[in-house]
Amino acid sequence: MEALIPTYSRLPVAFTRGEGAWLYDEQGRAYLDGVAGIAVCGLGHSHPAVARAVAEQAQTLVHTSNLYRVPLQERLAERLCAASGMAGAFFCNSGAEANEAAIKLVRRYASGRGIERPRIVVADGAFHGRTLGTLAATANPQAQAGFEPLPEGFLRVPYGDADAVAGLDDDAVCAVLVEPIQGEGGVRIPPADYLQRLRRICDERGWLLMLDEVQTGMGRTGTLFAFEQAGVRPDVLVLAKALGNGLPIGACLAAAGYAEILGPGSHGTTYGGNPLAARAALAVLDTLEGEGLPAAAARAGEALRARLAEGLAGVDGMAEIRGRGLMTGVELTVDASALPRQALDEGLLINVTAGNVVRLVPPLTLSDGEVEQLADGVVGLVRRHLAAAAA
Repeated sequence: MEALIPTYSRLPVAFTRGEGAWLYDEQGRAYLDGVAGIAVCGLGHSHPAVARAVAEQAQTLVHTSNLYRVPLQERLAERLCAASGMAGAFFCNSGAEANEAAIKLVRRYASGRGIERPRIVVADGAFHGRTLGTLAATANPQAQAGFEPLPEGFLRVPYGDADAVAGLDDDAVCAVLVEPIQGEGGVRIPPADYLQRLRRICDERGWLLMLDEVQTGMGRTGTLFAFEQAGVRPDVLVLAKALGNGLPIGACLAAAGYAEILGPGSHGTTYGGNPLAARAALAVLDTLEGEGLPAAAARAGEALRARLAEGLAGVDGMAEIRGRGLMTGVELTVDASALPRQALDEGLLINVTAGNVVRLVPPLTLSDGEVEQLADGVVGLVRRHLAAAAA
């Protein structure tokens, strides 16, 4: 590890293989995975359909660049646009890159309207990436520290507060960029009418509604895209993470009238949407649809939160259990940063975000027994942690 730039504080374990919701370390010990590569492996580890597609494609053609047609990329764009109601897709390699593409699209849109210094409305608690542009849109002082000056052009308002957006009086505003549910921000869920109200505000003022579904998309919250549950459609949709089930791929999708804004030479990527990544994403879509996994995630998430609530009822130090689909946050009133290390010792992989929220984003393929095992493991960890904090 000495040869690595120390940008991560890694837990003391290395995994050699995975199957479904389980990972196995160098000694062969099994761990129930409640993190799924940070909401990436939605189909679980080593899913046969994805593994088969990747193996076949790797033996055929991995990369050609976007100087030429990539038929698999074209098929993937058609599938995603048909499912989302968008009109065009740009493929890249990560959520941060997809958000960068979205930001550039909006700035080009604003330029066409004569806005010289456009501003995008973003939210407190947001996380959109770690490139300089997306870092400026992100609301994490710790992540931003030492990288100033950050790009300008972002106007921040409280998350979930549509009134704050409606009250803005700034002719330079051209778009609103939000997550339907904030993941890194602590699994924060806005009011039920939040996206609907943002859609109306954007329509009234000629702004674009941009939804960052890097974490909430691809079935995570109980539908293929979280925005479907609000009955609205964005102008720009950002996807990544579970789109490739571990193969690096991101996508910036735009609705009709906006998909043509970025023309030849205005943006690009060397690897984005190459045959290997596109083939993996097509296998993911086939599996999500064929196995009904978004609906399964909705059912499993309800069962998970119900069992967590039962096991943690009346425990001092508990604040709230919230979530949608298989995206769950267990908020404590005390610091919870030690819990992932403690969980590791018990053969359980969890994540803590916002300092005091246990974030659970397991594979969508969890069995009923694995749901119970995950919930019971978290209940035990949290109970012991809170008892120690109170002692």
